[in-house]
Amino acid sequence: MNKAQRARRRTIAWITLPILLLAVSVYGLAYGSVSIALQEINRVLLYNHDSTYRTILMDLRLPRVLVGLLVGACLAASGALLQGVMKNPLADPGVIGVSAGGGLAAVITMVMLPQLSYLLPVTAFLGAFLSALVIYLLAWDRGASPVKIVLAGVAINALLGALTNGVMVMYSDRVQAVLPWLSGGLNGRSWHHLEFMAPYAIIGLIASLFAIKPANLLLLGDDSAQLLGQRVELQRLLIILLSALLAGTAVSVAGLIGFVGLVVPHVIRLLIGEDYRFLLPLSMLGGGTLVVLADTVARSWFDPIELPVGILLAAIGAPFFLILLKKRGNFR
Repeated sequence: MNKAQRARRRTIAWITLPILLLAVSVYGLAYGSVSIALQEINRVLLYNHDSTYRTILMDLRLPRVLVGLLVGACLAASGALLQGVMKNPLADPGVIGVSAGGGLAAVITMVMLPQLSYLLPVTAFLGAFLSALVIYLLAWDRGASPVKIVLAGVAINALLGALTNGVMVMYSDRVQAVLPWLSGGLNGRSWHHLEFMAPYAIIGLIASLFAIKPANLLLLGDDSAQLLGQRVELQRLLIILLSALLAGTAVSVAGLIGFVGLVVPHVIRLLIGEDYRFLLPLSMLGGGTLVVLADTVARSWFDPIELPVGILLAAIGAPFFLILLKKRGNFR
């Protein structure tokens, strides 16, 4: 793919993704167990009309759509940063154990310390942070190579998964409250949850924009980046910790949703290239679009059952990713 093709694809992506995001958000507001006409949505949102659908829109669907947008953006940004810093398209907060660390901390909070549930974003971030730190230390040997980080992450992921299952077995009488969260979903998410996660998500997403330059320099290779005056190991550690913040924030509200941080940045990268000036913000847009779309489909297409969005994403994500890998050459 030459520069002209890449520039054209970037322009198309910058135009298409915001339109898709807006369309999917409206779709999420309009459809569910009760369908609402666009005119009604317009009256309620723009003119504060006292419609019979006002409660559904303002108290149920709008906060759920906004939470989905932030969750998708956080997961996609986390995956994009990890894939770049580790030079591995399979790197993802769910694959290398960062999400599992946040998940274990969240399960402990919900099951063993329910009185501290208001601190769930903090505990999930701390779990993801500690998991990322342990992975980095285990991979350290006069430097932490991306391959060692991935291998250490896979092992830690398995260990944390076992510990999570152990906590659930020990507190089996309280597991029912945790199972929907483990499947990943946005059911029942409200303004409270949005206020809960928004400060952490906004800080993480803004901070990730400042990681664009070092992420681009790390793509050149460690030796080249060092020659350009970069402190490679420190930058790699800071970007991993930033990814942990983003993943922990998403996990604290939406549970263990996979696939988003793996495939969205990978698809965007294949379409428009490696440059993080475009890759990172477009991944955020793509992640938010995907989560809101999948959540709306999961709660409206299977009525009267509301399928957890994490299950739907896993079911369609794995085959899609395999097809994508098979046809990868077509994107080049």
